[in-house]
Amino acid sequence: MKRRAFFEHALAASAVPALQAAQPGGRPALKITDIKTILVGTGSRNTCFVKVETDQGHTGIGEAYSCGPDEATAAVVADFKSWLVGQDPRNIEHLYNMMMNFTRFPGGLVVNAAISGIEHALWDIAGKSAGLPVYMLLGGKVREKIRVYQSVSGNTPDEIAANAKALVAKYGYTCLKMRPQPPRDNQISYNAVTLGAANRVRAVREAVGPDVDLGCDIHARFLEVSRAVRLAKAIEPYHPAWLEEPIRPENEDAMGKLADHVNIPLASGECNYTRHEFRKILANQSLDIIQPDICVCGGLWEMRKIAAMAEAHYVMVAPHNPMGPLATVVNVHFAAATPNFFVLEYHPDDVSPRKDLLKDPLMVKDGYIPLPTKPGWGVELNEDALRRMPPKPWRRGFDYHVDGSVAYI
Repeated sequence: MKRRAFFEHALAASAVPALQAAQPGGRPALKITDIKTILVGTGSRNTCFVKVETDQGHTGIGEAYSCGPDEATAAVVADFKSWLVGQDPRNIEHLYNMMMNFTRFPGGLVVNAAISGIEHALWDIAGKSAGLPVYMLLGGKVREKIRVYQSVSGNTPDEIAANAKALVAKYGYTCLKMRPQPPRDNQISYNAVTLGAANRVRAVREAVGPDVDLGCDIHARFLEVSRAVRLAKAIEPYHPAWLEEPIRPENEDAMGKLADHVNIPLASGECNYTRHEFRKILANQSLDIIQPDICVCGGLWEMRKIAAMAEAHYVMVAPHNPMGPLATVVNVHFAAATPNFFVLEYHPDDVSPRKDLLKDPLMVKDGYIPLPTKPGWGVELNEDALRRMPPKPWRRGFDYHVDGSVAYI
């Protein structure tokens, strides 16, 4: 009998205490009743939506990073559900700390993606509960519209230049991004990569003129600082707005060495999580632009903390945003309230399957996205369409050098 009483006491002690705050008018506090992951097949990869439900009818939606395998992210979300059901969803800082601290070890790609998606949904509920757009809960808006850019494509200089010109004409972009290296850059010589990059960047600059900002993304495919310096000097005459992930991001000192030899603004950060990793990056003072991803860095509030740290270091923020249209919406609210926001990565939401994922997705007008005005994120999932888009297993592609050794992707 004593043994049974001991285990019952231990089980009760392990239950998660809930912080509850009474609503105005003496109404009972909101409580989380369910958390779900909705995996949707959207072509080359999946989109990972998170849905948080409450006992008063408010439902919040968020988007987690698509890690591949995405089933792992869904499993982590399901485990966090057992921690969070019964909690007031508006205690966002408290619930974030529960997920981060009780995980015990620093999270990686999958755990931080799950936390980020849940956190987004909590903000959506908070905005709906208050009857305000989320950006109004972040101190209010500092701008009326959000500048965006799209990445251009093409194998040859002529192809990529034509695509860049067409995108500016269609969407009115004032900023574009491109990969400077030619195709098969891991299988060809240093010299061919450098000369090919110069030819491609020159072609795009001539096609769009001097007034369109042009980012160049090496995608962390170089290990050697000197190689990145060589390519940077080759494209410098065409005035890139930034050079993104020119080397692997793990070594902050190496990035500092690169900054001492390059006159193009340096950008990085999509592979980094939480304010703690960005503290080291910012202290190094080698980057002019940081690029945290709101779907994996820890969520909206964590990204706000990262941006505040960056502002104190005189660094701009250009969010990494390769995910779905809901991620774009969350980033728009972030950008609306963040003084040192620079520009947002964007993928057009006027084409299928992206245009079917949300009801009334945000659209670009003259290179900018107008701010939403409805409570919460101001958008809803198109769940009828989502049911027709089953997820598919996927992984990133592989790449090798000519000798068969593994290359960076």
